[in-house]
Amino acid sequence: MASFNKIIIVGYLGRDPEIRYSSQGTAYCNFSVATTEKRKDRAGETRDVTTWFRVTAWNRQAEIANEYLAKGRQVYVEGKLRLEEYTDRDGNQRSSLEVSATDLHFLGRRDDSAQPSSADSVSGQTEDEGEVEARVSTKPGRKSSKRAAKDPVTVSENDNDIPF
Repeated sequence: MASFNKIIIVGYLGRDPEIRYSSQGTAYCNFSVATTEKRKDRAGETRDVTTWFRVTAWNRQAEIANEYLAKGRQVYVEGKLRLEEYTDRDGNQRSSLEVSATDLHFLGRRDDSAQPSSADSVSGQTEDEGEVEARVSTKPGRKSSKRAAKDPVTVSENDNDIPF
């Protein structure tokens, strides 16, 4: 029987993305994403529980994420999850949830990053275009199954002629 590792996260960026390049010239972009859910504690009171994920995007996907994402923007991330364990500066054992992104959807409106709304276009909007979903994929030829007001913008890391 085969196995696979896949995670889907919809959350908000906790900090601006940071792009770097490896010694071989490979672009990679790091950012953090927070998800929050409501849970009842033992006393029956509702509490917000936030989980943080460290995300890394690669190649052209990294460059696009660095250009269009910012702290507070809502994002959909699909990728592979791994648990990293390390020792902090004080000598305490820590762990971190790390995601290597394979797909990104930029959600929310670009002009109001802290407020959730429907998906917008990476390329921007004109008054009569309405809102468009933006999808960045590392899987060549993959099409979006969601529909927005117009056809989605699909970007693969192998695309040389980016439509925006």
